[in-house]
Amino acid sequence: MLSLCNHWEFIPQWFDGFAIGEGEGTPVRLPHTVREVPQHYADHTSYQMVCGYRKKITLGEELAGKRLFLQFDGAAHIATVYMNGRELACHRCGYTAFRVEITGEVTLGEESLLSVKLDTTENPDVPPFGFVIDYLTYGGLYREVWLDVRENSFLEDLYITTPTLTTLNLRATVQNGEGCSLKVELTKGGRVLVQGSYPVGEPVVMNCPNVKPWDTERPVRYTCRVCLMRDGTVLDVQAVKFGFRTAEFRADGFYLNGKKTFLRGLNRHQCYPYVGYAVPERLQREDARILKEELSCVAVRTSHYPQSQYFIDECDRRGLLVLTEIPGWQHVGSEEWKDQAVENTREMVLQYRNHPSIILWGVRINESQDDDELYRRTNAVAHELDPSRATSGVRNFEKSSLLEDVYSFNDFSHTGGNSGCKPKKSVTPDGTKALVITEHNGHMFPTKPYDTWQRRQEQALRHARVQEDAAADGDHAGCFGWCMFDYPTHKDFGSGDRVCYHGVMDAFRNPKLAAALYASQGEGRPVLEIGSSLDIGDYPGGMIGDIYVFTNADSVSLYKNGSFVAKLSKGEWKGLPHGPMAADDTIGCLLETQEGFDKKKAELLHACLLTVQKKGLTGLNPADMAKLGYAMVKYGLKYSDAVALYGRYVGNWGGEATVWRMDAEKDGTIVSSRTCCHGAKLHLEAAASHTALSEGDTYDMAAVRIRILDEHGNLSPYAQLPVQFRLEGAAELVGPTVAVAEGGMTGTYLKTVGKGGRALLTITTAQTEPVTIAFTVDCPEA
Repeated sequence: MLSLCNHWEFIPQWFDGFAIGEGEGTPVRLPHTVREVPQHYADHTSYQMVCGYRKKITLGEELAGKRLFLQFDGAAHIATVYMNGRELACHRCGYTAFRVEITGEVTLGEESLLSVKLDTTENPDVPPFGFVIDYLTYGGLYREVWLDVRENSFLEDLYITTPTLTTLNLRATVQNGEGCSLKVELTKGGRVLVQGSYPVGEPVVMNCPNVKPWDTERPVRYTCRVCLMRDGTVLDVQAVKFGFRTAEFRADGFYLNGKKTFLRGLNRHQCYPYVGYAVPERLQREDARILKEELSCVAVRTSHYPQSQYFIDECDRRGLLVLTEIPGWQHVGSEEWKDQAVENTREMVLQYRNHPSIILWGVRINESQDDDELYRRTNAVAHELDPSRATSGVRNFEKSSLLEDVYSFNDFSHTGGNSGCKPKKSVTPDGTKALVITEHNGHMFPTKPYDTWQRRQEQALRHARVQEDAAADGDHAGCFGWCMFDYPTHKDFGSGDRVCYHGVMDAFRNPKLAAALYASQGEGRPVLEIGSSLDIGDYPGGMIGDIYVFTNADSVSLYKNGSFVAKLSKGEWKGLPHGPMAADDTIGCLLETQEGFDKKKAELLHACLLTVQKKGLTGLNPADMAKLGYAMVKYGLKYSDAVALYGRYVGNWGGEATVWRMDAEKDGTIVSSRTCCHGAKLHLEAAASHTALSEGDTYDMAAVRIRILDEHGNLSPYAQLPVQFRLEGAAELVGPTVAVAEGGMTGTYLKTVGKGGRALLTITTAQTEPVTIAFTVDCPEA
């Protein structure tokens, strides 16, 4: 297909003359957002408008006799398409693609005017609108637009399934296929592995021996290449990348290729700071990489709508399983609204059903009440168009009418001191069907990057408890945390700045501590994050409380001022591959090694000091006081001796700052080490998603994540510093030139501007040395 992403004009207020060339718009490129919004205090009305886009196109006479189609990958939210002032189509969903045939609407060799009237308002006649929504819906031609040129006879659709790990089933929909046949090839790396010829209109079944399965660890993909033939002439060629895999939900869980696989994952919105939905391919793929590589997720839910084909394709490529669903949030509208929801289901399934990563269709409006008539229709559409996949629908209440194959439940029951999730028997009306937790935590414990360490640690622990209990009970097929990153929302939700601080990352994809809980479940790289900086000023009375360490190591050794204290090890976690380790003893063996006490004396005084550390002097009960008195009498300790021990091993108030170190060991080898001590030598860490940018079908874009670290490489969460950006060269900054670090973290974006060369981004603060990142921009037409 030919990209039509460049050389558009945009006007914020539509008028009919715009479709016939009147007026003048602002030059824009796609993907485009109708209005950039601030990261905080965003006004959801600012991007609501009836706006216009137009583009001049000239198609050559060599296209005579061809069928010509426009494809819009995403237009939020009601798009009316015109060619030379004539209305051709209206599409009423901002989250699915649509096609418009323009054969006969353009004169070859002459200039034509393509226009789009775009209603970005929250129109109550179409999903997800009609009531409140806990996310911003933005607006614009925010995905790509293409020209698709076909012969009069062409392959309209290919549908591939793999009922076994060596069987390929193909169903081809052909336009004007009389007298045609299909040449089908299975290829890998340019090599043809299996091929055959088949009549049009009949199902294709190919036996494919010696192929490798697609799974989460080795997501092997093949290409099915289909040629439409007539009398030896190739009329059309289409190719689909897919994987050989089976996906089955049973009563006790999910099975991928016959192997039980727990769906540990997160929810993802498709928004980005400032530009909303409008980012190109590279950043869409980057989110999939972060989920898989950095967060060690097995699965992702595309809440609450179908997302970019680039994102899903990257999930295919990386082995990240996907639950995708129709647009909506709690509200079900009129009959016309319901008809659109059914159409959205049809479009979603048709457009995404060849992706091996997708294992479950969400065919209910998120958290809506039961509507059996509507959901019988959406289930029927999904099962008819794709019998190979199960259906589900996300609820926030128990014992709902279950028309789908899987009961999906937003379980917000965990509040810190209770079970991580509700038992299956209390949730689903049908125990023979699988149960998936599709959301947990989130609004139950919003956590800002600059919150206290206690709150940041507790957010991580709450995610751990829910994931643990859901995986350990054997009755849950998976558990999706809410959510991947913080996001702006409507005035009805979020904090006072209209931001939902529900993410395990901030909006720029910088990790909060909760991200370490997910990261530590993987084996790909060593993970070692400590729940606190261990600075006494962060604790009441200077008494260090319970600290948790998030790691995938076998054990962690704790050191105080270079002296070994204790070895932390895995606790009683059964569901998580790597549960958090409790660092609840900062005294350890020090009374023996540093004070020279014998074992019995050390054990008694160790117990007394730990009691004081956990309860404080004013929290001791009579039994605690009696034990302390006994220890002092038994070993002849004076009051001043007890105070000295307290000062050295509990309070440390007035002494020199302690240097703590933790060494993570795996298979007997130290794989990671962290030092915690008061730091004042701050420096910037700036990580770009990529530094080699390329002008291809449209502009390219890079994300830059920024953290302020101390001299030990630890995040400095109190460094709320203004961060300045200066960009020079062949790119432009997206967003403001100054941002404030929140919890020691922020970010920015840059995009190409249609020319090649170099770009230099310099990042500065008043308390750090500047950092400069060099980018190269490849522009073939420059």
